[in-house]
Amino acid sequence: MRQIWKTFLLTRAKRRRMTFVITEPCIKCKYMDCVSVCPVNCFYEGENMLVISPDGCIDCGLCEPECPVEAIKSDTETGLEKWRELNAACAAIWPNICVKGEPPADADQFKDEEGKFDKYFSKAPGGA
Repeated sequence: MRQIWKTFLLTRAKRRRMTFVITEPCIKCKYMDCVSVCPVNCFYEGENMLVISPDGCIDCGLCEPECPVEAIKSDTETGLEKWRELNAACAAIWPNICVKGEPPADADQFKDEEGKFDKYFSKAPGGA
């Protein structure tokens, strides 16, 4: 059954090339609930956030409702150019992750904070 679902999603992705991106609310939270539902393993881990590879994402949408901080957005939404570029650039250098890890111990402290990109974003890869 999983193979049929994967084939359907890959066929759908070939028709239109959209993707999802991870945005600022993920910074310093990195809950990773999204990782466990991704059928194509397109998540990449930075030191304090995740990104989605635009080349790997098949626009299935399974990850979006899993994010407790609503950091995952469709790239069709306006104003996400910065995040599309950041996701693509970081996915090229950060390690791919396929299994949900533990979020930072202080993640809940940062989940509602604004302006996290300027304060905390790190280009360093995750997974140490």
